[in-house]
Amino acid sequence: MSDHPLVPADFVVPRTLAAEGFRLEPLGEQHNDSDLAAWTSSIDHIHATAGWTGGWPPAEGMTPERNLADLRRHAADFEHRRAFTYTVLESPGDAVVGCIYIHPDREDPATTRVSSWVRADRAELDAPLYRAVSAWLAADWPLRAVRYSPR
Repeated sequence: MSDHPLVPADFVVPRTLAAEGFRLEPLGEQHNDSDLAAWTSSIDHIHATAGWTGGWPPAEGMTPERNLADLRRHAADFEHRRAFTYTVLESPGDAVVGCIYIHPDREDPATTRVSSWVRADRAELDAPLYRAVSAWLAADWPLRAVRYSPR
């Protein structure tokens, strides 16, 4: 991850996005238990999600402490404007149903890479989440090029 901000200093980073059936808010340590439960229930589904690469989530899972460390790292990246991770919360309600990652592309720093996952039992939200986030990024964010695998 780059130490350079992903967005200009004068850009006010959105704190939320609300859509039919879900809303986004910055991922933080308050989500630890529900985030851990969400992704551990859906490891195979996440690995099969369009555009998903890398070794996360680990098939063996994580301890709550290790997951909390990851959430703290994501929150620090958000605070320093290097990358932005949002939890996807059911709406109405507060259940964690997924996650959105907005970060610089490793191969091309001029491109922003976006990835997302939803719980297997909420797979029907994958395409609406993709459409809502794509429109939000295009309308409200100062990103030059975005790579986000279509659903």
